Amino acid sequence: MTSEKPARRSRKYVIWLWVLLFGPFFGIFTIVFLTAIGTFGPLPEVKELLNPKNSLATVVYSGDLKIIGKYYSENRVNVNFSQLDKDLVDALIATEDERFYEHNGVDMKALARSFSGIFLGGSKGGGSTISQQLAKMMFPREKLSKPELAIRKVKEWIIATRLEKLYTKEEILALYLNKYDFLNLAVGIKSASQIYFNRSQDSLQIEQAAMLIGMAKNSAYFNPIRYEERTRQRRNVVLAQMVKNKFLTPEKYDSLKMLPLGISFHPEDHNDGLATYFREYLRDNFLDDWCKKHVNPETGKPYNIYRDGLRIYTTIDSRMQQYAEEAVNEHMRSLQKMFDKDLKNKKNSPFAWNVSKQEIENMMNSSVKRSERYRELKQQGLNHEKIVETFKKPVPMKVFSLRGELDTIMTPYDSIKYYKGFLQTGFMAMEPQTGYVKAWVGGINHKHFKYDHVKVGRRQVGSTFKTFVYAMAIQEGLSPCYQLPCVRTCVKDGNGKDWCPDNSGGEEKFENKMITLKMALAVSINYVSAALIKRYGPQAVVSLAQRMGVTSPMDPVPAICLGTPDISVFEMVAANATYANKGTYIQPTFITRIEDKNGKVLEEFIPKTDEVFSEEKAYAMIQLMRGVCDYGTGSRLRFKHNLRNQIAGKTGTTQNNSDGWFIGLTPDLVAGAWVGGEDRSIHFNSMEQGQGATMALPIWGIFFNKIYNDKTLKVSKGDFQRPKDMDPRLEIDCSKYDADMDVPQDDGSSIFDAP
Repeated sequence: MTSEKPARRSRKYVIWLWVLLFGPFFGIFTIVFLTAIGTFGPLPEVKELLNPKNSLATVVYSGDLKIIGKYYSENRVNVNFSQLDKDLVDALIATEDERFYEHNGVDMKALARSFSGIFLGGSKGGGSTISQQLAKMMFPREKLSKPELAIRKVKEWIIATRLEKLYTKEEILALYLNKYDFLNLAVGIKSASQIYFNRSQDSLQIEQAAMLIGMAKNSAYFNPIRYEERTRQRRNVVLAQMVKNKFLTPEKYDSLKMLPLGISFHPEDHNDGLATYFREYLRDNFLDDWCKKHVNPETGKPYNIYRDGLRIYTTIDSRMQQYAEEAVNEHMRSLQKMFDKDLKNKKNSPFAWNVSKQEIENMMNSSVKRSERYRELKQQGLNHEKIVETFKKPVPMKVFSLRGELDTIMTPYDSIKYYKGFLQTGFMAMEPQTGYVKAWVGGINHKHFKYDHVKVGRRQVGSTFKTFVYAMAIQEGLSPCYQLPCVRTCVKDGNGKDWCPDNSGGEEKFENKMITLKMALAVSINYVSAALIKRYGPQAVVSLAQRMGVTSPMDPVPAICLGTPDISVFEMVAANATYANKGTYIQPTFITRIEDKNGKVLEEFIPKTDEVFSEEKAYAMIQLMRGVCDYGTGSRLRFKHNLRNQIAGKTGTTQNNSDGWFIGLTPDLVAGAWVGGEDRSIHFNSMEQGQGATMALPIWGIFFNKIYNDKTLKVSKGDFQRPKDMDPRLEIDCSKYDADMDVPQDDGSSIFDAP
């Protein structure tokens, strides 16, 4: 009896020893098993693991395949493993998961080390593998109690092992780096590389890759923009781990650890980058409508441009767009300085001297009601009178200036008047044979002036409309050398009254003489335009302009021959491109195709065409319009911008110099520019400064000089192609008629253009 008691006691101890040794493992196994079968809640299905719910940015590509913009709720663009810099991969493995290629999702050695650290003290070390961290990112934790957190951790183990079965190791690394949020709108490694270093993720320096991987520990804590030294120390920890794992030599580490972070911070903003006005038009006026009409098969809902990762391939050429923006900035800065001097002499500045106080008040009130501040206050429940009171109280603000943003104190009302003092512009360039829009600049600064003056805005076109009137004459059988008497002509208007326009001044030497159509257009003589509209009628000219792509409203009245309609730059460039495209109108195209996130083509875009003129009639129009640039109102392209190749074009200036235009054609590219104030009562006092040749033409000249100097663009300086079977009766060489005309030469101060 006595000996049996110790034996029982001994067996009892052994049993408890086995329980203590293997009980935890059995318990863990039981918890894992129950979790795996869904006892503690469902786990993601295979479909969810294969198609994780990521918000992917829609990416806008230029025609030369440069990223020019994104639309996103999260700024993420996925890349595959082959597009990752090797140092990124080495740094990630060395720092986050040294045995990444040895385990199947859960690193038991690291887990044991972590547990021993908890129970025995000392350094715990990291127990989570890259696969587990990916599982945590793919299915984020909610606020959980400690028991729920333990179960959640087990679920992440299971998800990690399933991910290892579904994906290769390389795919897991790419998924991890695509998913991680690096802060500052940098979601995923592609955006992070661009935003922090202005580099692609496949061309990072070692120390740059190490910094980004260091952020993966806690991007808020190791934010390089706020905590530079802390982030640098963390980067050096990553570099040390790379040495430990033989990815980096100690000697290289010693030199790299001394380097500064070298941040080149490029936060992405819809107001920054190339083609801001174009991208905003694309989003607001095209893609939103397109998405409503097309269903994403994955969600069963219309495509979402902020989440579904569409790829938009546009026709914009990034180089031409850059040159267009530079041309606009260069010219508008100098023009604005000239205009500011002009404004100092106006009692109603920035409005014209002859605008009444009531008219000014009406314009200002209208602008107040259109402002974002007014809309927000209205939503807050304030009535109009209270809102107007707030507009009269000075507040601190940043305002736009030619020297950059300025901090100032100003009333919102005065800030509206201040902004009205800036001249605005719209410029577009288009390839006439394809209809591809190559450059689009809708204003002087998208952050402060949102309104697009290429497609959305319409302004009175002035004498640029005359090309349609002359095209009607060519269409009806006249030649560029056809002569008309330069005499005052009266036309009956709709009320039966005589409408008898005068010339704008400076054309006295031509009056009462026979003048060719080519010379008349070159110096923009109103008498001849009136004679042609009288011969063919306003409606015929309107119909022709509509066939050439003008969709804006046009009243068929005699005065249309001087350019009374409001038309967009987009329409005017496309219409005039018909002449350069051998008489065939081609609809302007700015998107070639749209793909889904996997590269599947969802839609391709082919422009519509319409043969308006025969090839020889179009060529005749080109020759007629060349006179404008050779010796007419556009001749400063020759002597000031030194452009000696064949150019056809037309300037335009409206009443009181409110709008300045120039449309210019070459065989490879057609472009147009408009310049004017926000309101028509904001303008230069003199024709010398306010004509189209001064306000708009220089943008065209600067732009074309830039593209001709860039040999990679291969924009030809060649001649317009003459049709092979040109009718000899269609005269295009008018030198024998115009030789004795004493052709005026624009020295930059003469007045040629008609209102």
